Amino acid sequence: MERRLAAILAADVVGYSRLMEVDELGVITRQKVHRRELIDPEIASNRGEIVKTTGDGMLVTFSSVKDALRCSIKIQTEMNRREADEPEERRISYRIGINLGDIIFDDDDIFGDGVNVASRLEGLAAPGGICISDVVYQSAADRIDASFRDMGGQRVKNISRPIRVWQWFPEAPPERTPPEISFQQRVNFCRSADGTNLAWAATGSGTPVLKAPNWLNHIEYEWTSPVWGDFISEFSKLCRLVRFDQRGNGLSDWDVEDISEDRMIDDMLAVADAAGLDRFGLFGISQGAAFSVRFAARHPERVKFLILLGGYARGRMTRDDPDAAQFYEAARDGVVRLGFSQPDISPFLHHRLHAGCNQGRRR
Repeated sequence: MERRLAAILAADVVGYSRLMEVDELGVITRQKVHRRELIDPEIASNRGEIVKTTGDGMLVTFSSVKDALRCSIKIQTEMNRREADEPEERRISYRIGINLGDIIFDDDDIFGDGVNVASRLEGLAAPGGICISDVVYQSAADRIDASFRDMGGQRVKNISRPIRVWQWFPEAPPERTPPEISFQQRVNFCRSADGTNLAWAATGSGTPVLKAPNWLNHIEYEWTSPVWGDFISEFSKLCRLVRFDQRGNGLSDWDVEDISEDRMIDDMLAVADAAGLDRFGLFGISQGAAFSVRFAARHPERVKFLILLGGYARGRMTRDDPDAAQFYEAARDGVVRLGFSQPDISPFLHHRLHAGCNQGRRR
């Protein structure tokens, strides 16, 4: 056995069993042509070595992550072009995952955590696309003329730690450029009353405004969001806007025992104190409107004004609408029952799925 660092490419055909059932001979014939004319020559020209093949996929090693990336993008680009005239239900399309790791080479096979991660990345890729680990992205993506989208930390089967994943697919829109004002942002951390670590940041100058927590957020990724990026940018030009990641998601602590209305008020107070806010405005969107009102009632001496957007006086379960209540109950029960077993649902979302309807009854 030999151990050495290598880039691992894992690939498989999307829906292979279905394709074989529809047109077994045609799929095998076309796949052989693709291997002979495109895939194998491209791997060889990029100094790759095919370690293992199966009916629907392969494992390939490269000594360079740049070679692995360049090879993968060329194969996926050409495969999408070669299969473009086929009906979608008969189209041969690959998914590819690439990782860099310390691999055990044993005769004609490879083993190790790095191989397992590459296989999981392949499963996350879109048809015709590529997913790579953060170590691959940091090593070579800036030397490849291609745009990768940050998928953030992903929890995958049989891997205990979250893996940061970057995604490429043909004709992907370019990454949104963060607005210029976002470069003022410096992420800070403070502790809430129960010891929870909270990430907060401020942009702009002038009248201080604290944004109340609402749903899922991330104070860095929001800048490139098509929903929030431009909005936060324009808002920051009018005031000193202070935002924070609420407990259970973003850059704040995920592993928390209590996610409740009272703790949200404690968190808002901790961030206001850490940011040096004496009297300030509160900006509340959706459920953040209720948090803002509650904070103002508890700490009136700290609140200068309220800006409330999309709040509601009564929750869905108290609006005397049987159809809406039935739909809500069905969606909640179905999502909770199916979603709680998924490893990539954050603790905050677990809490909202479980307790959101009860908040609706109280409001």
